[in-house]
Amino acid sequence: MRSVGRWLVLGVVTAIVVPLVGGLVVFAALLFLPLPASLPEARPGVEARISRIYDINGNEIGVFRQFETTKPVAPGEIPKVLKQAVVAGEDRRFYSHSGVDVFGTLRALSADVRNQGVVQGGSTITQQYVKNAYVGSERTLSRKVREAIMASQLDRQVDKDEILFRYLERIYLGEGAYGVGAAAETYFHKPVADLTLSEAALLAGLIPAPSRYEPRGNPALAEERRLVVLDAMLEERMITEEEHAEAVAQRVWVAGPGGEPPPTGATLVHPREHAETPYPYFVDYLQRYLTHRYGEDAVYQQGLRIYTTLDPRMQTEAERSVDETLSDTEPPLEMALVAVEPFTGFVKAVVGGRDFNASRVNLALGPLGGGTGRQPGSAFKPFVLAEALQQGILPNRQYSGPSSVRVGNYTAENYGGTSYGEVDLRVATAKSINSVYVKLINEVGVRQTMELAKRMGISTSDFDPARHGLAIALGALDVSPLDMASAFGVFAARGERAEPTPVVRVLDGAGTVLEDNAEPQRTRVLEEITADNVNEILQEVLEPGGTAGDNALDRPAAGKTGTAQDNGNAWFVGYTPTLSTSVWLGYSDAPRPLRNIKGVRGGVTGGSLPASTWETFMRGALADVPVTEFTEPAPITDLADIFRRRARGGFDIRQLDARASTETGVYVEELAPPVVEPPPPTTTTIAPPEPPSRPRSPFDSLLRRGEDDDEDDEDDEDDESSRRRDERRQDRRRSTSTTERSGR
Repeated sequence: MRSVGRWLVLGVVTAIVVPLVGGLVVFAALLFLPLPASLPEARPGVEARISRIYDINGNEIGVFRQFETTKPVAPGEIPKVLKQAVVAGEDRRFYSHSGVDVFGTLRALSADVRNQGVVQGGSTITQQYVKNAYVGSERTLSRKVREAIMASQLDRQVDKDEILFRYLERIYLGEGAYGVGAAAETYFHKPVADLTLSEAALLAGLIPAPSRYEPRGNPALAEERRLVVLDAMLEERMITEEEHAEAVAQRVWVAGPGGEPPPTGATLVHPREHAETPYPYFVDYLQRYLTHRYGEDAVYQQGLRIYTTLDPRMQTEAERSVDETLSDTEPPLEMALVAVEPFTGFVKAVVGGRDFNASRVNLALGPLGGGTGRQPGSAFKPFVLAEALQQGILPNRQYSGPSSVRVGNYTAENYGGTSYGEVDLRVATAKSINSVYVKLINEVGVRQTMELAKRMGISTSDFDPARHGLAIALGALDVSPLDMASAFGVFAARGERAEPTPVVRVLDGAGTVLEDNAEPQRTRVLEEITADNVNEILQEVLEPGGTAGDNALDRPAAGKTGTAQDNGNAWFVGYTPTLSTSVWLGYSDAPRPLRNIKGVRGGVTGGSLPASTWETFMRGALADVPVTEFTEPAPITDLADIFRRRARGGFDIRQLDARASTETGVYVEELAPPVVEPPPPTTTTIAPPEPPSRPRSPFDSLLRRGEDDDEDDEDDEDDESSRRRDERRQDRRRSTSTTERSGR
């Protein structure tokens, strides 16, 4: 039995070991023996396709493309210092191994383990070139085997310097740049032959992970990689101690128009070139949105077709309104404006400053646009109000409004030190009484208020309960104009939120739909009755006696002024049922008092220049939009239907009419072939439906929550609200007739 067992074990071992050894012998022979072999033709280099951008009407407004996707170079143009940097960083034994470096792979693995990260590449330069030029990047064992065999064959057939040149000519270095010639132009705006030691080390450092180490987006990581390559060059004795020290001191510096000048001797990286477009702020927002979702390669190389939410007429009105306010002023005084369609989330217009080409900063986006968020002041109070109403506090609740109030360790003062006596929440909101709102947020909770604000769209603020307290009610956290316009749109949409987006639809180069927002998805984040009551209260801000009483429109509109501490930022955020718009005014370099600007004596408040800019824009943007109440369905264009008709080449099946015929089922086209027309320029061309029945006032439903309220008081409240609403309608009719007479 023992003899049989030994033979059985021997048979099993033989069955496993012999094929394995045989395979290794064959593989080693292919790698190292001078077998006759011919290589296939290398794949052509990458050619990027242009991505095209269209406005809401289907007109092209710009493109995304790489300005230096590839740039041919000659072998003699690549400087020695760049070759050395790449060899030191990627394949130190390049000139001694035979295309595949087993020892180098083990050494790289050991270095990575010691440094707890990738510091040396595992594949040789030859293998990397073979992957890019012949076998592709499929993550399979068979591909790795083919790569190793072909690298060995290539090493035996082609000179080392020629392999290195071919590698450098097509290696991807981020920002859509393929090859060192394109990368030198893209990052440094110079020919590859003129690269310095530090610049060469920076480019070599990008190779393992270009998107991770790309210097514009990740300058700190790019600097770390640059130093790793310089250290490797010193270890390999490619540079001297003096050269190493000099290059190390030349830290990465990303330049930007209007920014600080770079230090002497810095490794200067130029900003990304932007596409030519008449709407640079919107296209910048679009580029950031798409890059975040799909990556730079897709945006700049894959020939996307991007149908946007931009309404060119509204965008022009926005730019005109901002330019008019900023005329006769100088930088760094800036203004930003964002307009969002509440029920769809479609961003219709974006202005992020006075001149995008001069600053490359989009203040409309806050930190996401290269700037900073700004404190909204009292424009944040509606979120406190909404949370209070959600918790059952009634609009007629009375509060004292002293000139100042102290709650715990926090003291707040009313603007101008005014004392108001006993007031309800309507008056406290219309007159923006700080002392009342500090008491209110103390009652409803800071955390609860911030949670609601975030659900409504305030995403740019990092709330920290340990640091932030009652001052939240007065706008102590930074926000962006985009966030404010979107969040106030929830009130206009009666408590529903649609995520803000610059995109209606995105198609790839083959026509496959990557993103489709033509039928927007909404989420309820606020009870409908709460939103109705907020709308009723915020309309009083635009009435006589409100903080923006001089800026009423000829239609239902609501909003809130905001003035940060020491008049450092001034806001007005207002909306109608069809459009929510935020306006910010301040200094771009740092918050400081806004005083004596454009004829405004003393400090500028949200009810002055921001509110007048808002009014000017909204009157122009909504000139053709039907007037609707907040409780009526908004006149929104059905873009999904428009896109379906575009897909049919403009053909509308509703233009076919079934006529009587001797042949059953035959349809005859009675009308002439349809004319393809662009979709409406705004949400203005669909007549509103008949208004639904509604209670006498939005307060009616909310007041019924108070079980102990006296019935007579409730009826008085309804009568008062109805009277206020009737007066507003009469005022709008008078305003309309006055506007027509004055020609405004």
